[in-house]
Amino acid sequence: MRCGAYPSEGAVLAAIYNRHFQDSRRERLFISSTSFFLTWALVRGLVHLIRANIGPFHNVSAGGTHIHHLVWGILLLLVAGYIAQLETPLSRRRVRVLIAALFGAGAALTLDEFALWFYLADVYWTQEGRNSVDVAILFGAMLSLGVWGGAFIGSVSTHFAHRAAAAVQRHSA
Repeated sequence: MRCGAYPSEGAVLAAIYNRHFQDSRRERLFISSTSFFLTWALVRGLVHLIRANIGPFHNVSAGGTHIHHLVWGILLLLVAGYIAQLETPLSRRRVRVLIAALFGAGAALTLDEFALWFYLADVYWTQEGRNSVDVAILFGAMLSLGVWGGAFIGSVSTHFAHRAAAAVQRHSA
């Protein structure tokens, strides 16, 4: 059997996605959760690179004042909230997905510096700074509740297991 007889990976994954996220609220939670965890991991990594002077990364400053990434997170949350206020029942799916992604990224940037706004001091690299990690993990888990587990991940895993088995059979025949 030739490879062209199979649907493309993109088509299969899109079908699995559409089957598991027919409920737009669940889809928005999934997008927010994904955006949250990706942004949080990225910003954590970038902060470590900045601190170690690795790569082209550096702190952002304006007029000699360090701008914490908390500020960018608050701005994203404000933009997401503003766009959400404009949303109508007839709003397109793209707008809803954009709002969810902005919310997740903004929440990650803000909560990564939770200790800064809780203690009103730059304690990122101290024991108190660990509270930011704990709060981010707690919020991410809450955001992901009922979305990550279950049928979607199972279906994607099953799909790839079947594809791998079919490939092994084709090559052994």
